[in-house]
Amino acid sequence: MRFVSSLLCCKLEETRENTTLLRLWFFFAVLVSNSACPDKCVCFTSTVKCLNQGLFAVPQPLPANTKTLFITGNNISHLTAVSFPVPLEQLTDLYLTGNQVELVDHNVFNNLPNLRLLDLSNNRILHFSAQAFPDYNKLLDLNLSRAFYNRTSMDELFSLLRSGGALQLTRLDLSNNDLVVLPEDMFSRLSNLTILNLQNNSLIFIQKGMLSVPRLRELDLRNNALRELPNTTLMDLSLKPGLQVHLAGNPWLCDCNIEDLVAWLKSSEQVTDKQNMTCSDPEVLRQLPLLQIKELECTFSGEMKGVLETSYVFLGMVLALIGVIFLLVLYLNRKGIKRWIYNIRDACRDHMEGYHYSSTFHGLRIMTQTGFVSGLSVL
Repeated sequence: MRFVSSLLCCKLEETRENTTLLRLWFFFAVLVSNSACPDKCVCFTSTVKCLNQGLFAVPQPLPANTKTLFITGNNISHLTAVSFPVPLEQLTDLYLTGNQVELVDHNVFNNLPNLRLLDLSNNRILHFSAQAFPDYNKLLDLNLSRAFYNRTSMDELFSLLRSGGALQLTRLDLSNNDLVVLPEDMFSRLSNLTILNLQNNSLIFIQKGMLSVPRLRELDLRNNALRELPNTTLMDLSLKPGLQVHLAGNPWLCDCNIEDLVAWLKSSEQVTDKQNMTCSDPEVLRQLPLLQIKELECTFSGEMKGVLETSYVFLGMVLALIGVIFLLVLYLNRKGIKRWIYNIRDACRDHMEGYHYSSTFHGLRIMTQTGFVSGLSVL
């Protein structure tokens, strides 16, 4: 019995020693990891977080095994090639949201060859270089929601997308950027794009190029400035039955011009939020769901009515002015016109007199000839 007890005690001691050894290894690993972690950041395994630390530049050095990097809520206004001076081969996800970024310079991401996700949302970018990414990059997800200072600061980004600078991109978020019109061929090179988010902008129509992306499966156009969808757009949408579209929150004009849109909504399941699509004009139909409309009238909004009334008044004034000018010209040339009329009258009189004389002479000649012939007959 004592032997068994001794054996059990030995086993317990051995287990305690192994547990203590594991703990020591764990704390050693944490200590080594923390020793390579940049100041004001927290590192755990392959994730590095530098959150709301008032940083003015990307902290250095970053652990070589970093896969996910969060640098958010700081004051990093410039992203240049020195922001990532050494290769980070394992980095796949980079979050740079809310850093007041103004410049995304050329070659800034050249040392991140395996970058898959880039989040630059909630910044104020003024300059986004078309050469920001390396050739043959592997970027799949690009979030630029509320990222740009104004519309003109996006021109270089448009050039980047049109030139094929992100060929592998599958998800693109351009929401909340006050976009009004997009270049027609902006997405033509994004053959792998499946999700396109354009909500909360000011887009006034759907560019045909948006619907020519072969693998597009989700298009978010909520809360823009769409008033109607032309039949050509409806046809393009119908040719992509696998495409899901979000259209709620737009100021739809409910007159006879969108009868085809309403009919399409009732027959198609492509618009996932069609139950929330409501009229904005005319006022009598405001907030009425499109799907509940029974009859449509060709009406104009109050603003358009004002424009038409102004046009009619202007047209009337122009016609009146033309009439006054015409009468004034007649008055100033009344003598010449009177003389012209008299000349025409005299010419017509001379012509009629000549015609009368000619007719009389011809008649006398016939009579003479007839009398002469009769005289010969008598003889």
